Amino acid sequence: MIKKILLTLSSTWLILLALPASAAWYEVTGSAVVLQSESQARQSALEDAVLQVIRYSGADLSSFNRIKPYLKNSQDTYQFSGSELRQITVTKSKKRSGSLYLTAQIEVFPSARTCHKVQYKKGLLLGEFNIRSPQHASLGGVYQLGNNFTSVLKRQLETRSQSFVVSGTTRVQINPGYPSQMVMLAEDNDAQYIISGQITDLTSTLDQKLLRSDKINRQFAAELQLMDGKTGEILMQNQYREVANWPFSRTSQVDTSSARFWQSSYGQAVQRVSQNMMLDLESTLACRTNLPEVVRHHGNTVHINQGRKHGVKQGDQLALWHSAGFIDQNGIPRNRMVQTEITLVVDRVYEKSAELSIEQPELANSIQPGDLLTKQMED
Repeated sequence: MIKKILLTLSSTWLILLALPASAAWYEVTGSAVVLQSESQARQSALEDAVLQVIRYSGADLSSFNRIKPYLKNSQDTYQFSGSELRQITVTKSKKRSGSLYLTAQIEVFPSARTCHKVQYKKGLLLGEFNIRSPQHASLGGVYQLGNNFTSVLKRQLETRSQSFVVSGTTRVQINPGYPSQMVMLAEDNDAQYIISGQITDLTSTLDQKLLRSDKINRQFAAELQLMDGKTGEILMQNQYREVANWPFSRTSQVDTSSARFWQSSYGQAVQRVSQNMMLDLESTLACRTNLPEVVRHHGNTVHINQGRKHGVKQGDQLALWHSAGFIDQNGIPRNRMVQTEITLVVDRVYEKSAELSIEQPELANSIQPGDLLTKQMED
């Protein structure tokens, strides 16, 4: 007998069609505003549907980028191997009020061993995005868009990512040329990684119509840079670009913190950029080891700089690594870890920290602040 459970997610419907032991079928409706073409809207709506299912089912979000290129093809059925998403079948689509609504049935085989389920969440320090060429912001007076985009990306990471928590935001200039300073900045914010970026293009073009009102198309391009907070090393540099209709008057001043802006076709394009950034970070970092750090040691008790918001739970077991890093002759920090025979168990958990007891008390004297830990996988 097939069970049906009706749920509401973000004003769209998601139906759980079946609940076998190892797999589940979901029926979900995704939506997208028709901007440039119906094919692009179809792809966006399908991506929206797939992401909803991934979040609800607990499947691995970092796997989305591996199947995303195939969703550009307009077909009724997609089949995948080596992924928790096995099959996507588009059952219907319709346009209404300038938006495309697409319904799909999606088969998911969730795994209990995916990275975000066996790792603690990693702390990210988010630098403020600025507008590289302020004159690009003159149309609409959107000079605060950099600050607003930083807030949108922060919200994406806090509410939709599986592998991260935002340790904080900073107005300090992120400069990869000074890795030792970047390491100190990360330490001050309990962050394992640092994110910085710029908005690089806000230019617009006028599409003149003979029988209709002129249409303004506007670019939104940004670059993202990811740094390792333990070494200052650059791990990723990506460029992003969207173009969308600018629906506002050429003479009006636009409030980029208003719902009117973010619900517009241009505001939604900007949000897609923040979503793509979050997905790329998931793909790059989800399976990298999370490294809680010893911040205090007293007797048989150790305090670490991660807690409930990172996913730490009472009873977790962790292995201790001595930090043996050094700075080379060029002033570049070289991270090095040496595994010990010491294991610890979480006794008390707080929001951003935890207390652990040492299982080998005779080795406790070798533990120092700055030593790192790794979560041991459950059998």
